[in-house]
Amino acid sequence: MARGARHPRRPPTLILVALLTISVVLLVLLALGALSLPAVSKDGRVAEVRRSVGEARDELQETGEQWTEVLSWEPRAFLYHNFLSKEECKYLIELAKPYMKKSTVVDSTTGRSTDSRVRTSSGMFLRRGQDKIIRAIEKRIADFTFIPV
Repeated sequence: MARGARHPRRPPTLILVALLTISVVLLVLLALGALSLPAVSKDGRVAEVRRSVGEARDELQETGEQWTEVLSWEPRAFLYHNFLSKEECKYLIELAKPYMKKSTVVDSTTGRSTDSRVRTSSGMFLRRGQDKIIRAIEKRIADFTFIPV
């Protein structure tokens, strides 16, 4: 080797390990959604989630000002204000009325559903993608929650 030639300096291994560790931690936090904090408006409310008009509305009236309220980060709980329009609510009620059945509980000895005097609710189930309006609501749920339909 020629006299006076210098070897290029390599950064210390500790710095490389630290940078790699920080990168991995940031990627994990992004993947878990821990870094996706909502924007807060000047009055302290969480900014509303915006979508293009008509994308999920399917020719129904707007629901009014939509905004998301963070109830808790641990466990994660959000309240989506004005999520459905009045017309969508009326449609769902009319769609469900003929099929409503008294809710049941699970019998601990048999494992089967049974009536209970303390349970007073009733309910029914819709098929996924049942019609145009249901598909629009399902898409809106997916858009707000970032969970695929």
